[in-house]
Amino acid sequence: MAAPEDTRVGKGPEGVQEGEVRTHKDLELWKAAMELAKAVYQVTARFPKEEVYGMTAQMRRSAVSIPCNIAQGAARHSKKEFIQFLYVALGSLAELETQWILAGDLGLARDEGLETKIELVRKLLLGLLRHFKQPPTA
Repeated sequence: MAAPEDTRVGKGPEGVQEGEVRTHKDLELWKAAMELAKAVYQVTARFPKEEVYGMTAQMRRSAVSIPCNIAQGAARHSKKEFIQFLYVALGSLAELETQWILAGDLGLARDEGLETKIELVRKLLLGLLRHFKQPPTA
């Protein structure tokens, strides 16, 4: 029986820096997702105090979920599991984007470059999924 494919090693797809990928920390996708999460924390720190348990908490949870799922998937030893976690990260990204739009509509936030960071993470996520030949079906 063949050993499962090791997804921790790769070369050059979108989201993966050229060269050997040893851990999730080597993935450009993970780095971009971490930057997005940090930006969400900075932006939500300026939200009104009454949103601490509402929009602030929801956006932070969604933002943190993205790099965490990328890391967890990269630590798995099968491509199928990695892909599954990438799709979870994509779902969390869509959730975060929806919350960001709603926060703007409610006057809680203005464009602070978050949309650009969201788009970059989406591009890298979809690129890595394309690399694995598993395009989203939505």
